[in-house]
Amino acid sequence: MAVFGLVFSKLAMLVIAPDPLPFSKDTPAEIKEYMKIIAIFYYPVLYYPLLVCGTLQRKAGYAFGALLSFSHFGVLVWQKFDCPKTPEIYKYYALLASLPQLACLAYLCVQFPLLFIKGPNTDETALLLVVLVVPTLHIVRAGIDENIAFLLLGFGIILSDDRMEVVKIVTFYTWLLEVCYLCAMTLSCLVSLVMLMRSMVLHRSNLRGLYKGDIYNIYNSQKTICPSKPGVVCWMGLTGYQAAIVCFGMAIQTIVFFICFLFLVFLIIIPIFYGRNIIVFEIAGKAWPAWVTLILATVLQHVIAKFAFIKKEAGTRDLKNRESLFLLTYLLFLINTVVGLVVAIWRMVITALYNIIHLGRIDISLLHRTSESYDPAYRYYTHFLKVEVSQSHPVMKAFCGLLLDMMVECGRAGQKIQDAEEGIQENRPNKATSRRMIRARWQLLYTLVNNPSLLGSRKHFQTLHTSESVLNGTPNRSSKKGSKKEAAKPAAEPDQSTETPTNQDKTD
Repeated sequence: MAVFGLVFSKLAMLVIAPDPLPFSKDTPAEIKEYMKIIAIFYYPVLYYPLLVCGTLQRKAGYAFGALLSFSHFGVLVWQKFDCPKTPEIYKYYALLASLPQLACLAYLCVQFPLLFIKGPNTDETALLLVVLVVPTLHIVRAGIDENIAFLLLGFGIILSDDRMEVVKIVTFYTWLLEVCYLCAMTLSCLVSLVMLMRSMVLHRSNLRGLYKGDIYNIYNSQKTICPSKPGVVCWMGLTGYQAAIVCFGMAIQTIVFFICFLFLVFLIIIPIFYGRNIIVFEIAGKAWPAWVTLILATVLQHVIAKFAFIKKEAGTRDLKNRESLFLLTYLLFLINTVVGLVVAIWRMVITALYNIIHLGRIDISLLHRTSESYDPAYRYYTHFLKVEVSQSHPVMKAFCGLLLDMMVECGRAGQKIQDAEEGIQENRPNKATSRRMIRARWQLLYTLVNNPSLLGSRKHFQTLHTSESVLNGTPNRSSKKGSKKEAAKPAAEPDQSTETPTNQDKTD
């Protein structure tokens, strides 16, 4: 936070600074904006080594970080005290504007030597949201006295006639606020951890599917797996985007869970224990006829549908008593409308909770399957996958393809063994023939990956007349299945394949 505060303070001064860069004086007006753009990249490069030194968690890094922080602090102090007056809007503006930077650097000058003395410390679970809220609640609870009774009386709230009892009640409620917030924060961390684990599993599945040529599972349309300008941009920015989305998702989840815990504690649990302020129960008690009617109508429809309108004959099902079914549908129209209103509200609540819980995940879209392209986070993730898969080593892609084919062949071999046990005899190739087939297939895949131009000269590729069967020099597995069917038909022209050996087309 100190490094980010340092960079932010420096970048914020660029708006009205006459010289955006420290080593350039009297910057001409025609290049001033360009110098500001350069400064946007210069200051992060200048101060990010401090962040790296703290991330390494090594004593050498802490020592180097202390040296850098003292150097930056000394240079900044020398500059500002050597020339404290500047011609900006206020003569001491530069000195005052440097105070946040001096504070951040002073903190780093103290923190790095302490880290160097203590060594790496990994037993601290200090969360920013907890640090910002819990100490404030502690301060508020410590400052509660008898005057709180007069403050509540001004709002028309009378908790008790005894002011000391009012202090105890308010202190207890403040403690409940802290408990609810910590529970919400803990639940948010657990949800984020579970979502992260599920994202890792799905990411592995997505990569495996793209290596197999399963394009529609991720893109919902035919795509060419090759690098592109948007893909490279998304590949560079995905880590930063994901970090921001996860943090924002945790903040939203904490707020929502905190409100839910407050509702549960102050409107349900506390009224049950103390028998006071049972507003929710009073409202529910007054509306019990409506709830009972809706529940009975729903249960009645399920029971009648099971016993009165469905007949079972010879293992099949069909409708009966159709006239009664139409009449009951007409009579229950208004009640089902009210039930539909409740279902609509419940649907909205479930949709909101689902989106809030999955907000930190970018490997799934929060929109419908046909509208995934409008989800910017998911679009960045899909472009990232295209770059990741397309830039894999060709030999590794060919080897993965060979393993997948071997898995399919093993499954077929197991089916053949099962058929043989059931009395269906088939001729199985011996081990020598299998080794030759595997070696020939490996040679064919290796040759085709390294020589994509040979794909067009193969017999089954000549019958397709399409370029969608080849993605980034890798044969599409769905097209291979179609080509095998074509190859099974009698050929009307001789094979013009340029490969050797001749048994490779048979194995393919």
